Amino acid sequence: MCPEVPRAYQLLGTVNTNEYFLGSSKSFEGSIAKAFELAQKSLAMDDTQPGIHSYLSVVYCLKREYEKAIAEAERGVELAPSAAGVHYLYGAALNNVGRPQEAIAELQKAIRLNPHCRAEFYWNLGYAYLLAGRYEEAVSAHKKALQRSPNSIIPHVALAITYSMMGREKEARAEAAEVLRINPKWSMESYKKRLIYKDQSVKDSFCDALRKAGLK
Repeated sequence: MCPEVPRAYQLLGTVNTNEYFLGSSKSFEGSIAKAFELAQKSLAMDDTQPGIHSYLSVVYCLKREYEKAIAEAERGVELAPSAAGVHYLYGAALNNVGRPQEAIAELQKAIRLNPHCRAEFYWNLGYAYLLAGRYEEAVSAHKKALQRSPNSIIPHVALAITYSMMGREKEARAEAAEVLRINPKWSMESYKKRLIYKDQSVKDSFCDALRKAGLK
């Protein structure tokens, strides 16, 4: 690894965070520890890079250190107020700490700054709407995420939750079937361990909704 390129460590750390979110890690604790180590290396080399602060926000969310997560996300926005990515990750952090209305504003701004954004921007916006109880808007956002990435499992999980909460059982079960098509080994146990929302009631409500949709 080239010591002159701190972003290289950040990108390597992203492999570990992606393994966590996708449930493909052999050890969730190990993935978090490695991601944190790499993020710290990046920051030690150059603490002026907004992306590194924003990425560290993600890692702090995984560590359930929410105040630090928000502080790092805010630092990223402060350093690069016109960068879509830092607003996106700030919005994601706000979702995790239970501030969905603020998250919606940040994620909408991120999408305005980058209209050709990745699917993640839309599925995080969808979760913000879901957390705010704005179900129709959540459905629309997750469908936009799927237009960008049809075989992404996260929007299908989110749609199963949303439809279930809306009482649209048939559509919820259809989305649950898509989850199992993409990952036949999907399990509630693994999913619940990986939820990083600060509020336990959010985790419980999501799992209950998925059970009603037929997942277990």
